[in-house]
Amino acid sequence: MAAMGVRLSSASSTPKDNRLLAALPEGTYDALLPSLEPLAMPLGLSVYESGGAQGYVYFPTTAIVSLLYVLADGASAEIAVTGNEGLVGIALFMGGETTPSRAVVQSAGQGYRLRASALKKAFESGGELQHLLLRFTQALITQMTQTAVCNRHHAVDQQLCRWLLLSLDRLPGSELVMTQEMIANMLGVRREGVTEAAGKLQAEGLIHYSRGHITVLDRPRLEARVCECYRVVKTEYDRLLPAAH
Repeated sequence: MAAMGVRLSSASSTPKDNRLLAALPEGTYDALLPSLEPLAMPLGLSVYESGGAQGYVYFPTTAIVSLLYVLADGASAEIAVTGNEGLVGIALFMGGETTPSRAVVQSAGQGYRLRASALKKAFESGGELQHLLLRFTQALITQMTQTAVCNRHHAVDQQLCRWLLLSLDRLPGSELVMTQEMIANMLGVRREGVTEAAGKLQAEGLIHYSRGHITVLDRPRLEARVCECYRVVKTEYDRLLPAAH
């Protein structure tokens, strides 16, 4: 896995740094708290593999996880990202148990995990936890759908804008540390296309890129530059998860 991550603060996270967990009613949160295990999520960690058994659901706090589809020849493309707004492992409560996608940490950080049995029990009891997880799932499906549309119809520089903004929404700062090779793998495009797209955004004064470090210099202009796909996804997350923002 190519080197990519974010600079982390030394402060430890708490479960409520995950917005889904923070949005739970106090009683539901208190019931889950003893079962939530803190977890370091280093760059490149495979949270689950395609078709593999999923023993846990993961709630990132400062990490970002990429959901990837990997082809038979080893090529991959990102279908969604999840950070502190959600969870990784929806198959566990949707009844599928496994999924053809792969989940890999794209930005190092921290999170919490919950055993599958504990999550299923809490989900099947209904209430706000079930409602939140289903709304998150609908938002995630929207992101996957919009990613497919974006990759088919929009230029690489617009795809890069969308990817940067979605990542920044899940991070506290304005800097990401990543290789062009990793970005190309995420977007499912050639590295040369990413080089050209990043150069174009830098020439416009939107980002500064140097030795794998991308700093967003002008977020409002980056949002004006991005295709409609970013706004569609963000609006749906805000609409479906109002208590989590």
